[in-house]
Amino acid sequence: MPAAPVALVTGSARRLGAAISRALHAAGFDLALHYRNSREEVESLAAELERARPGSTLILQADLADIERVPELVASTTRHFGRLDALVNNASGFSPTPIGQATPAQWDALFASNARAPFFLAQAAASHLREAGGAIVNLTDIYGERPLHEHTIYCMAKAALLMATRSLALELGPQVRVNAVSPGAVLWPENSTDIAAHDALLARTPLARTGTPEEVAEAVRWLLQDASYSTGQVLYLDGGRMLAR
Repeated sequence: MPAAPVALVTGSARRLGAAISRALHAAGFDLALHYRNSREEVESLAAELERARPGSTLILQADLADIERVPELVASTTRHFGRLDALVNNASGFSPTPIGQATPAQWDALFASNARAPFFLAQAAASHLREAGGAIVNLTDIYGERPLHEHTIYCMAKAALLMATRSLALELGPQVRVNAVSPGAVLWPENSTDIAAHDALLARTPLARTGTPEEVAEAVRWLLQDASYSTGQVLYLDGGRMLAR
């Protein structure tokens, strides 16, 4: 029996990362499950997936702001599974940085998770992905193209990830495909309680509803497994939000 394809998913323990991990596992991938702080959640997820297919997961802890740890994630994955077929750069920091209050520490933190780590993970994974004919999917954001009030640094970091997607597609082709998924209103920030703002955003969304984590996960799976002639592209999973002002 041929070995299962292997995917490294960053920020896999919760929310979108957990949905992506479940979808890829159901599609036949073995998974390296990265987390930073959510140990209980990632252990629960791994146990769930192991019940379905024993020996199919590896848990990896790292703070992606620690650049020395980033290549270790790839090395640990390939050492354990013997291959790497897919990289999903899902982990992301999100916080407001109003002009006049933003700090260099906030800049460093937001760029570390949203731009620097995805690039250096791609660089570390490149030789393994070339060998496998693999693919990368980055989780970008519509706010990498349309600014969000009081979130300038976050928007800049996601814009950098968008450009990395396109540039890496050129650099790593033809062996490796690199694409992105850009969600719109799928999951609200965990501390968000502004119902009026949520309703106003949905009013500007042609499909007039939030998306689901499962819809994002299926988009990631499709780009990794089925989109064989797609690279350097962004799949907007936003209910049409990019069409409306």
